[in-house]
Amino acid sequence: MLHRVIYASEAVGSTGASTLSIAQILGVSGRNNRRDHLTSCLMFHRGHILQGIEGARVDVDRLMRRLQDDPRHTGLRILADTPIQARRIDEPMILCADPDALLERVGLPCLSLATANEAEVLLELRKAA
Repeated sequence: MLHRVIYASEAVGSTGASTLSIAQILGVSGRNNRRDHLTSCLMFHRGHILQGIEGARVDVDRLMRRLQDDPRHTGLRILADTPIQARRIDEPMILCADPDALLERVGLPCLSLATANEAEVLLELRKAA
């Protein structure tokens, strides 16, 4: 059975603030996610992070343990943790483009205010963007 976890956190230091830091995260995460049969969508916005992860429960849990110990972010909070019938995310690691536009469509000024429902809507909207 597949599982989806969506979490929000706050970036620490320069995490997500530069093209280089984002490219490094995407490269390593994409490689690790392919190995672990996970798919993931990551969004950075004004010092905040939102990520959706899909895969087998054991693989998602293993990644979540690593993320909770990752010093590049703090205040990790789980917004959604649910079994799913099919993946909504198709790539091992993708970056959500134009977070300002996506947040505006949901009516949120900041990722830190996202609820579970709004995070699910953001995941869906990013496919249509």
